[in-house]
Amino acid sequence: MEEEGKTVRDIARNIESSIDEKVIGSRRIVRFMLISLFTSNHILLESVPGLAKTMLASEFSKHMGIRFKRIQFTPDMLPSDITGNMVFNPEDRKMEFREGPIFSNIVLADEINRTPPKVQSALLEAMEEKQVSVYGITSRLPSPFMVIATQNPIEQEGTFPLAEALMDRFLFRYYLDYPDRDAEIRILNTVYKNSAMIYNKLDSDVILDFRNMVENVYVNEDIIQYIINIIRKTRDSDMVFVGASTRTAVKYLQAARANALLSGREYVIPEDVTFMAREILNHRLLLRPETMIDYESDYRNMIYNVIDSIVKSIEAPQ
Repeated sequence: MEEEGKTVRDIARNIESSIDEKVIGSRRIVRFMLISLFTSNHILLESVPGLAKTMLASEFSKHMGIRFKRIQFTPDMLPSDITGNMVFNPEDRKMEFREGPIFSNIVLADEINRTPPKVQSALLEAMEEKQVSVYGITSRLPSPFMVIATQNPIEQEGTFPLAEALMDRFLFRYYLDYPDRDAEIRILNTVYKNSAMIYNKLDSDVILDFRNMVENVYVNEDIIQYIINIIRKTRDSDMVFVGASTRTAVKYLQAARANALLSGREYVIPEDVTFMAREILNHRLLLRPETMIDYESDYRNMIYNVIDSIVKSIEAPQ
C-alpha cells in the first residue's frame, strides 16, 4: 500500500504541475478536483467571469482520458436538455430514449446558476445516485462520473441561487481569486505560446482502482472523533444557524482519506482534515443574522473566519 500511495502521489503531482503550465496558479484547485474524482463526488468553482474556470475544467478532463462533455446553462433550458428525452424512431415506429449530455464521465456544468431551479433539479438524481429517470425509464450513468460546475457570484444580474439540496451534492465549493501580479505576468507571457502539451492520462480503470485505494486508507479513531467534533461544533456555535449534517461528516472522512493518498500516505493525519475545512464547509453552514452584522467583510471572508474559529476551537489529535 505504501508503494502504491507514492505512485498515486507522483501521478497527482505530475497532473497538478502539467495543468499549472496552462492554467497558472491552479495547483491547489487541481488537488481538490482530484479528491472529488477519487471519492465519487463533485466540485463547484465560483468566481467572477474571466478567471479560467472553464479552461481549468477542460484541461483537467484532458488529463483523465475519459469522456468529457460541457453543458452551457442558460435561462431558456429545459431539464431534458441535460438528461435526454424520449424520441420517436420512424424505422422501428417506437419511442426510444436518447441520452443527454449528462451521460459522460466528466460533465462541466458551466455557469450553473444561469438557469432556473427547475433545470438545476435535473442534476440532483444524477449527482447523488449516478442515474437518470426519464418517463419511468431509469438509466445508469457511466463510471466514473463527476460534475465540475462553475458559477458566477450571485449578486450578478441574470443568476438564480442554487437550492440547498443541490449545493450539498458538491463536496467542495472552491472560490477562485484574482491571480497575483507575478502570476498575471506569467499568464501574459505564455498566452500566445503554442507549446506542445503532453497529457498524463488516467483511464477509467485506473481511476476506479484509485477509488478502491482510498477506501483502504487507514483512519485512526482519534481522527474520526476529530472530524465529528468539528461537525458537531458547527451545530453548537453561536455564529451558525444551521450546521453541517451527518452526510457531510461521511464525505469529510472520505475526502481526508483521498488527500492522504494523494500525499503519498496510507493513513490520515489531522492536517488532512484542516487542509479542506474551508472548502468542504463554506456552502453547508447557514450563519445567524447577528453574525453577518458583526462582520464588515464580504461573505466569503466572513464564512472563512467562522470556519477557522470553529476548527481552532477543537483540539487536534497528536
